[in-house]
Amino acid sequence: MRRLIFVVDDETIIADTLCAILRCSGYDAQAFYDAETTLPACEYQRPDFVISDVSMPGMNGVAMAMQIKGRFPACGVLLVSGHAGTLDVLESAREKGYDFELLTKPVSPKDLLAKIEISIRRPVESAAYLRDSDTMAI
Repeated sequence: MRRLIFVVDDETIIADTLCAILRCSGYDAQAFYDAETTLPACEYQRPDFVISDVSMPGMNGVAMAMQIKGRFPACGVLLVSGHAGTLDVLESAREKGYDFELLTKPVSPKDLLAKIEISIRRPVESAAYLRDSDTMAI
């Protein structure tokens, strides 16, 4: 079973490039350009992993990540940012019980793939069960 990864970045070239890298590495990847379209897509496709920029117009990546983890706890999340002010937003999430890993832009494809592989090394059967379950805890 191929793992589904959502890539969310308002810079379309970054989202599309990361998706191309992920597809070449055997993942099923889909690009999104804002949090507002990503969240409803999670309800229908239930990704195994989400990579998101932190600073985006509208809802930021940390707020989106908290909603995704709250609804789908088994979904892995990796945040990326090129802005120094990101640490304050991450600290606020930690105070609410969410601890997200952050990679600094520009992201090395080698580092990105290693982080994903470590995160999704859980058994395929449990991921399939969580994706197909209609009785997820909120």
